[in-house]
Amino acid sequence: MFERAKNSARTFSWKLPKQQSSLAPEYVWSNADQDPVPLEKRTWSGLTFVLYWFSDLVTYSTWANGAAVVALGLSPSDAIWIVFVAAMCNAIPTVMNGAIGSDLHVPFPIAVRASYGYWLSYFCVVSRGILALFWFGVQSAGGATAITQMITAIWPSYAHLHNALPASAGITSKGLISYFLYHVVQTPFLFIRTEKLKYMFFAKTILVPPMALAMVVYLAVAAKDAPDFWNQKSEITGSTRAWLWLSSMTSITGGFSTLAVNIPDFSRFARRKGSQWWQLPFIPIFKIVVSIFGVVGASASKPLYGKTLWSPLDILAQWQGSSGGRAAAFFCAALWCLAQICVNISANSVSFGNDITSLFPKYFNIRRGVIFAMLVGGWAMVPWIILSNAKTFLNFMSAYAVFMAPIAGIMLTDYWFVKKRKIDVPALYDPEGIYGKCNWRALLIMVLVIVPMLPALAHKVTPDSVHIPKALSNLFSINWLYGFVASCVIYYVLNVVFPDKETLIPAMVEGYPDVVEGVTNGNESTDGDSSHAQKGLYSKASVEIKV
Repeated sequence: MFERAKNSARTFSWKLPKQQSSLAPEYVWSNADQDPVPLEKRTWSGLTFVLYWFSDLVTYSTWANGAAVVALGLSPSDAIWIVFVAAMCNAIPTVMNGAIGSDLHVPFPIAVRASYGYWLSYFCVVSRGILALFWFGVQSAGGATAITQMITAIWPSYAHLHNALPASAGITSKGLISYFLYHVVQTPFLFIRTEKLKYMFFAKTILVPPMALAMVVYLAVAAKDAPDFWNQKSEITGSTRAWLWLSSMTSITGGFSTLAVNIPDFSRFARRKGSQWWQLPFIPIFKIVVSIFGVVGASASKPLYGKTLWSPLDILAQWQGSSGGRAAAFFCAALWCLAQICVNISANSVSFGNDITSLFPKYFNIRRGVIFAMLVGGWAMVPWIILSNAKTFLNFMSAYAVFMAPIAGIMLTDYWFVKKRKIDVPALYDPEGIYGKCNWRALLIMVLVIVPMLPALAHKVTPDSVHIPKALSNLFSINWLYGFVASCVIYYVLNVVFPDKETLIPAMVEGYPDVVEGVTNGNESTDGDSSHAQKGLYSKASVEIKV
């Protein structure tokens, strides 16, 4: 027995066995998680996309969006308009970039190579991966707070648990225990395969909305004798109010801007092209409704509890004074915990798994990437610091926009307006393919758009250490709109003046064309001037489908 164990230890390797990729050249290490989704796994319908966004947006964080704006001194009506503008800024690029996944059936790390080139695309992958790790931790911290309320509802003494940790830790002993328990609950769910997630989304859709609505109704009724909170005026006036309005809009947009980039990770499972358009109306609807819940909660909490509570879990903490209140707090907290688990899977862990798989295919597949996200994003990045107060929360989210906006803009412009949805999918897997190693146009735009924002970003994080001109501070307040619009316009102009003719093929070359043996689909080109499309179609993408 010991000999067998010794032999197993000797032969163990972190390196994954090399898999035969349907598209990547022999000299490129790849695995099946990076390949286009085969027909039998394309299970997402338009309704699945609706459920996906329900999972992403009916959460503690979305509730906190509008509530945090009120907590900063703006009015409830300001908060709703801010959320609406932010929702549209998220929805339009998300839907249009979602077409990349539903058309080509490839994940974001592969899709972005068409606009950035094979090696420069890794900058986008690393940037998005780091942000996914941070957001994984933020959502986990919210889930831990839900666990705290659940335990307190059963054992009230847990609320007064002795703290043995120093103040520098940024968390109490009680918080750390709850955070650990949340991960114990969450971990089994992280291993559900992407094509199976729709069942989890459906369960959340049935359970969470009635709870959130019940909380809002109770708070509104309880605060009925208080002044009408919808008519509350902003505590801030003049130009300060205007720039705070724009800054809050950028922060809320930035918090979800990564989804405008990584949506191909999910839309690639679409059953048919065009399914991603279902997202366009529902992203604003879900975001606005849940944020209204948060605004009502924050506004009603002030007369009820003497302070503005921007987190629904902080509101639940006020219900722990009676047995009935504790029962309500327990069930509400349990469902908020479920909401956090769902969004951590749908928005963070799977996305990071795709990212790290493309970076290190020898050592990572999506499942290993999920484990890495849990350990590093969930623990090493100490996410509880980010959620310490409303201002820190919004500052953290605004950092997303600096990097994600130009990536989303370049992807959208390249796919829809430059290449006109005609991509050679097999060439995306080849470092020597037509998309090259580095698209200098994309690199130039990233430098022009991101570099001027870095001092402002440093000032936002450490205002006492970094000082910047007022004009730059104001520009940072609209950094998402600036980054997205500037990258779209400049990228299009550069491609008109300096076109990359080799990548402008006459028809899309699919990775898994729907063909019967010996019969090609309608995308096949036989013209002599389409050598690149023919090369991809005949040598790499001719996958027989048995019918």
